Amino acid sequence: MPRTKGSKNKPKTVIADFATQIAEKQSAKETLSAEIASITANIDTLKADLKEKKTALKSAEKEVAKLEAKKAKADAKAAEEAKKAEAESVVKKLLASGVSADEILEKLK
Repeated sequence: MPRTKGSKNKPKTVIADFATQIAEKQSAKETLSAEIASITANIDTLKADLKEKKTALKSAEKEVAKLEAKKAKADAKAAEEAKKAEAESVVKKLLASGVSADEILEKLK
């Protein structure tokens, strides 16, 4: 096998234009910085929107709970009125049929 001529430690000549490489890297860096700033701004606006939506949701839940409580109270009152009306009608029927007041009280208990 023939030997190579010349020194193996000889510096390799690299023809590179560092100025263009630096300019490319700087432009890429600026582009990435602009994208990061844009994404950060979007995240901030979305966080603000999320906060607003959460507060609106909480207030809506409170209103629903209040309305449900009012509905339950109204239903209970209506049921009480219905029982009262039914008891009155039973008493009237019994009085009309000639039952005494003491017998009516026993039947209502």
